[in-house]
Amino acid sequence: MPSSGHRLRDVEHHPLLAENDSYDSASSSSSEADVADRVWFIRDGCGMICAVMTWLLVVYADFVVTFVMLLPSKDFWYSVVNGVLFNCLAVLALSSHLRTMLTDPGAVPKGNATKEYMESLQLKPGEVIYKCPKCCCIKPERAHHCRYHGPPQSSPGAHHCRDHGPPQSSPGAHHCSICKRCIRKMDHHCPWVNNCVGEKNQRFFVLFTMYIALSSVHALILCGLQFVSCVRGQWTECSDFSPPVTVILLIFLCLESLLFFTFTAVMFGTQIHSICNDETEIERLKSEKPTWERRLRWEGMRSVFGGPPSLLWMNPFVGFRFGRLQTRPRKGGPEFSV
Repeated sequence: MPSSGHRLRDVEHHPLLAENDSYDSASSSSSEADVADRVWFIRDGCGMICAVMTWLLVVYADFVVTFVMLLPSKDFWYSVVNGVLFNCLAVLALSSHLRTMLTDPGAVPKGNATKEYMESLQLKPGEVIYKCPKCCCIKPERAHHCRYHGPPQSSPGAHHCRDHGPPQSSPGAHHCSICKRCIRKMDHHCPWVNNCVGEKNQRFFVLFTMYIALSSVHALILCGLQFVSCVRGQWTECSDFSPPVTVILLIFLCLESLLFFTFTAVMFGTQIHSICNDETEIERLKSEKPTWERRLRWEGMRSVFGGPPSLLWMNPFVGFRFGRLQTRPRKGGPEFSV
């Protein structure tokens, strides 16, 4: 049986926090219960800049479509139909962006690897669980980092956390160096939404990429029609702006729409492929062999979007409650919740 000094050395190198340490077990165990009532936000400078740029580019596209192309048009119904359609796509895209950015992607409770919690798991001899040494949390199955062995038969009360090679099981939670948290089924960290894409916000990220791709295609079609209309009218009545300004605005919108469509269409296809294969992007890039039973394609889609196929899958407002905007104490770390 290892001595208490040996156990303390293990604790020193891979701390299992006691109840009175910086992360108490009560707050860790209760964090999952009220995480749905929190608004998540990552305080990352690059991510916040990218998120603001995304909004500004969408607002710019909406300005050009509305004030440069549609309002000056003499065709009333052409302006109304396209204006309503484009603005609806823009609102849905920005709403999906907000839900992706402000939704907890599936963070594992910080510091729940306490001695008390380990003992409450009642691990069998030789049973293995995983602990992240960076945020001191117990990871779900499909996890990275070090393996924590349950109490050996010779010392039922002893706990050890040892460094091993890569775990044999695949990651259900991966530690994000930007969020400083372990994220369940983390797909990747996207600076454009200033958040990780994980188990709880992947749906909104998929909707964001889809609505941006659709609005980009719509803007490209409108730009093409506008150029044809302006050339036919010799640029006299095609816009309230001068011809040079109109040309610059339309060219920039075309470039922006083409770039956004290429990026979001690829991301949308990648996300759908990952969901149907029940595999995250990290698992795919690492070529990890699945040790879990994969869901069928439609089961994977239902698990992400919720329920049987319906128009609700396209709704980024599903599950939103204004009660989430209650003020909460701000804690340290790169993220905070209100």
